[in-house]
Amino acid sequence: MSLLQEWLIWGKRAGFKKPRAAGSRSIGRSVAHSALFPLTMVLLIIGLVMVASASMPLAEKLHQDPFYYLVRQFSFATVGFLFGLTVLQIPLQFWEKVAPALLLLSALMLVLVLLVGVNVNGASRWLALGPIRLQPSEFTKLAAYLYLAGYLVRHREKVCSDLAAVLRPIALLAAVSVLILVEPDLGAAFVMMVVVLTMMWLGGVRPSQLLLFFICGGIFLAIAIVMEPFRMKRIISFYAEDPFLVDPSGRNYQITQALIAYGRGGWQGLGLGEGLQKLFYLPEAHTDFILAVVAEELGLLGTLSIVLLFSLIVWKAFQIAARASAGNQPFASYLAYGIGVWIGLQATINLWVNMNLMPTKGLTLPLVSYGGSSLVVMMIAIALLMRVEYEVGPLIHRRERKNR
Repeated sequence: MSLLQEWLIWGKRAGFKKPRAAGSRSIGRSVAHSALFPLTMVLLIIGLVMVASASMPLAEKLHQDPFYYLVRQFSFATVGFLFGLTVLQIPLQFWEKVAPALLLLSALMLVLVLLVGVNVNGASRWLALGPIRLQPSEFTKLAAYLYLAGYLVRHREKVCSDLAAVLRPIALLAAVSVLILVEPDLGAAFVMMVVVLTMMWLGGVRPSQLLLFFICGGIFLAIAIVMEPFRMKRIISFYAEDPFLVDPSGRNYQITQALIAYGRGGWQGLGLGEGLQKLFYLPEAHTDFILAVVAEELGLLGTLSIVLLFSLIVWKAFQIAARASAGNQPFASYLAYGIGVWIGLQATINLWVNMNLMPTKGLTLPLVSYGGSSLVVMMIAIALLMRVEYEVGPLIHRRERKNR
């Protein structure tokens, strides 16, 4: 039975009306008044422009088409927009109910990646679907937050006092993160578990228990680093070597070129399209290190503008989560907090990596970096935030009228 059929059947039992279409007046008005929509669109447009600028030399060399990556990114954005419109029409109760099934489906996809995944640069993180590569770890992160938000609602009292109730979801999601780690993708696993523990803290888990989990997570992270020689080399390179001692074999080369891009950009940048580091000096210029291209071409002002946009999106997500909590909508609140922490944490890690403030990790800059799975999932997450805002708004207005 499809998820849509299950939603319709369950909706009749639960007694809620079929939601209005995303284009209807009420939800359209909610989106129009939401700050999330213009903030997201501005970041998305900046991302498309910078992907075009950063990828043209590589696209011309590899595909004989300078707009190859831009066309694909625009296609991914269109798909993400359509999925977002669909998500806006579906009640949050549906996602709460099917979240365990989505997490199970994501876990099966992760297993499938390990068996028949496409290997790129020594990592098997993608499933090939014709000309499209699907990265299940991106979908798994969102499925994990949906599942945990529902779990915290179902076990609100137990997680505050019963250690077993805390261990169950953490053990399950830790097992899922191990599948991601085996790909290997330490960055995605790290982000997912940090957001999970943050949501558990918001759900009322005792600080002493959380501290224990963070210590165990730190030990596990250290073991994961030690077991992989390339990770140890990155750590040693980060802490013990000068990034400007360029290593052509790759140890310091990437971060050195990124720092050169920052230095060349100055306050206002060299101008859009005028950067030199993307001319086969800076690897992954249109993906993980796109912020370095932004810094070189748009300068410090352009970089700070992107930081400000992400800060506003995270602040808005927390504001929506607080309003959901005030409206007695715990699932919506936990989900909004989780998405907000996810966006903020991943953007911060990408920024720090680009500026050599932490070891190199393969994490994209949400909504900006090239990558189909990352972009589509992030647009779905933003749509879920808008849906929370849409459902919580009338409850808040009703409470405000009663308090007058």
